[in-house]
Amino acid sequence: MTNTPHRPAAVLLAALLFSSLAAQQSVTVRVQVRDYPDFTRLTLESSDRLETSLTRTGGTLEISVDSPAALRLQTAPVSSRLIRSVAWGRREGRQVLTVGLKSSDFTYQAFTANRPFQLMVDFREGESAAPPPAREKSDAPPPVARTTPRPSSGVRTIVLDPGHGGIEPGAKGRFGALEKDITLAIGLKLKAVIERNLSFRVIMTRDKDVAVSLENRAALANNNDALLFISIHANGSYKKSSHGSETFFLSLNASDEEVRRLAYFENTQGELEGHLAAQEEEQDVLRMILWDMAQAAHIRQSSRLAELIQTELNTLLGTANRGIKQAPFKVLAEVACPAVLVETAFLSNPEEERRLVNDEFQNQVAQAIFQGLVSYIRLYPPEGGR
Repeated sequence: MTNTPHRPAAVLLAALLFSSLAAQQSVTVRVQVRDYPDFTRLTLESSDRLETSLTRTGGTLEISVDSPAALRLQTAPVSSRLIRSVAWGRREGRQVLTVGLKSSDFTYQAFTANRPFQLMVDFREGESAAPPPAREKSDAPPPVARTTPRPSSGVRTIVLDPGHGGIEPGAKGRFGALEKDITLAIGLKLKAVIERNLSFRVIMTRDKDVAVSLENRAALANNNDALLFISIHANGSYKKSSHGSETFFLSLNASDEEVRRLAYFENTQGELEGHLAAQEEEQDVLRMILWDMAQAAHIRQSSRLAELIQTELNTLLGTANRGIKQAPFKVLAEVACPAVLVETAFLSNPEEERRLVNDEFQNQVAQAIFQGLVSYIRLYPPEGGR
């Protein structure tokens, strides 16, 4: 008996398997360039994670890309005030993207995001700064070196406020994750990134699992003459479908019912009894604080800080953009400096709960807040040290 009649089917199956395998091993890489008001961003996006390294030589930056799969390279036409050209080449078995700048007087920062994988490189011109190290691994927290703004003199303080703690767990996810643990983990990661890249002193309202009152959190910032105050939270909602990131700054009136519920929850950790009776008095106290601290000036800067952080959250996390909002958070009202409250994602949403407990996602949150902070400092450089 011969096997000949089965060969066509076998050949066809082998061809299909080979075609499927080839498709799986082929990775599409897209390159786009976009100008922003104070920088130009080159984005290298891939359908799979890539190993990349960056090398600067004069007026060019080379991005080496390594992948076990074949690469399908795509570039869009470049029209930019900083970048002259982008071109793919090959060297030593690796694909190399050569980025030509219009001037050799530039600085850059590189950082990555996932879902999909993205390498983002931000270029700025006309800044006298030492170049970054010759080769930067883009899958590590970006070594900003001296490309980011430094305080003009002395040391200024940034206060990070991981929400809740101790007997106040905050929101709780379906799978048992607690807001207090997530906010502390992100806060510690953000502290490390700031201290590694900027000449600021970073103080945390808590660096362990302890309860800290809202008054003491604000007092810590005021007693240390803080330049900025960033409160970190994980959101909760009675709607399980609620998802995304949002950043708040101070207002006496919440913008919608869900925001009012959130502000009430955050303001009443350990103070639920008797709150309704004291609500009107508390509003009067908040108004006095606003006037006494000339908080209106801080609110303008707080709004800008919230906008810049929210932009980076949208870019790096891939979460839904819930925008920037105003709410009467007590911890913000009592701080005598620009202050924001970041709701990173929803613990009440099972999918986002899984992401919030992931170490890599926490690093991305820290990186997003850091990038927003850097952009803010460029707009509002500290005047002298304290």
